[in-house]
Amino acid sequence: MISDRRESKPVVSHERVWEGAVFDMDEDRVIVVDGEEPVVRHYVAHTGAVAVVALRDGEDGPEVALVDQYRHPVQATLWEIPAGLLDVKGEEPLDAAKRELWEEADLVADEWNVLVDYFTSPGGSTEGLRIFLARGVKEVPEGERYVRDDEEALMSLRWVPLDEAVAAIHAGKMHNPSAVVGILATASARAKNWEPLREADAPWLKSPFNRDERGI
Repeated sequence: MISDRRESKPVVSHERVWEGAVFDMDEDRVIVVDGEEPVVRHYVAHTGAVAVVALRDGEDGPEVALVDQYRHPVQATLWEIPAGLLDVKGEEPLDAAKRELWEEADLVADEWNVLVDYFTSPGGSTEGLRIFLARGVKEVPEGERYVRDDEEALMSLRWVPLDEAVAAIHAGKMHNPSAVVGILATASARAKNWEPLREADAPWLKSPFNRDERGI
């Protein structure tokens, strides 16, 4: 089976050229080809993130929990799976996923697996995203729910048949990357009787240049 591999090219210089609330911008001079001059690469230094495909049994098969969120840079409200940044120091990815499912969808789950990992834009960002599959889902009691604010205050939860969500992706009606990747991966894993699923603490190929993990 093919596999991506860890490889580090020599970095001659590193500079943080801009700092923001959610991510920063870095500039590296890196030797890509031995014997040649270093090239300049700019990229978003990101914390990484997690997302959750939460499934329940519906009348016509499995249903996936989707939330709608306004995304200002693309001027659109998108249907998404619950997701969030790995911005709590020391928090394990699985714990972050459980927190996001609780905060964004008022849900908890008994069974967790790693569904798929990916880099959102490996040519220009350090962001790695791990998508978990959550099953055995239950609603959080009214008095224990998270109080959402900003764009999240406008969120609504909708349970959508998995097959309908897959059809919406193929029809160009869903655009959020974690939702597209997660839903298609769920459909693929389901077709193989869930055999491709990994343990919730499976190894993860993340960037060593993440926002708070730089070691030069």
